[in-house]
Amino acid sequence: MSHADDHEGTRRDFLYYATAGTAAVATGAAVWPLVNQMNPSADVRALSSIRVDISEVAEGSQLTVKWLGKPVFIRHRSAEDIAHAEETPVEELPDQNARNENIDANAEATDANRTLDEEGKWLVMMGVCTHLGCVPLGNGAGEYHGWYCPCHGSHYDAAGRIRKGPAPRNLPVPVAEFVDETTIKLG
Repeated sequence: MSHADDHEGTRRDFLYYATAGTAAVATGAAVWPLVNQMNPSADVRALSSIRVDISEVAEGSQLTVKWLGKPVFIRHRSAEDIAHAEETPVEELPDQNARNENIDANAEATDANRTLDEEGKWLVMMGVCTHLGCVPLGNGAGEYHGWYCPCHGSHYDAAGRIRKGPAPRNLPVPVAEFVDETTIKLG
């Protein structure tokens, strides 16, 4: 083997590596716009977190806001609402999971594990029936002093927990927190 043959092999290797590197960069440049288009748009990112003024929500009433394209129920519960929710043993619930994104994923569906504040006056949850995505009626509707989905007959109690009907899960509690006494931040 001559010195020239050894030199040609090195050039050949360099050309293979250079070609492979160029192909990798070109592929990445072509694929990146396709992957990037799947990211949320600017208007969706802007709405990923909203603040809701709850100063005008009277005790015993509910405010419904739209967040991420879905209704969110914010209920200022009365003492009667709280009593109805607290009297139900967890063992009687079809779904015994709290479904609250603010606490441990395996927490029980007690009334205290579903509310936003320690007193239990504020309940914040997604307003979409867990059966087929309908929007339940509120303000004490249904057999359990909570929400009722008339489309297929799902009944939720005053804590948003499924009690009767085809819905398999409790209404989910989204990530939420008090920013101050009259403002709740969703997301």
